[in-house]
Amino acid sequence: MFVAEKSTGHLIEVLDTRGLFDPHEHRIKGSLHYGEEAQDPEFYDKSELSFPSGESLPQCWTDPHYRRKS
Repeated sequence: MFVAEKSTGHLIEVLDTRGLFDPHEHRIKGSLHYGEEAQDPEFYDKSELSFPSGESLPQCWTDPHYRRKS
């Protein structure tokens, strides 16, 4: 699965989808796809990521208390 950095639009291959879907995890492990080949894995803050289309990640992936808000 790919997500994008909000600031640059560069694609990041998510290496741990469980962490992406878990609202208690604030960072994910991913590999930046920029240039001719994928870069070494790094950790990225989910708050700095979006879908490649520019749409924000779902709140249920980023906020463990999303059901409590009105």
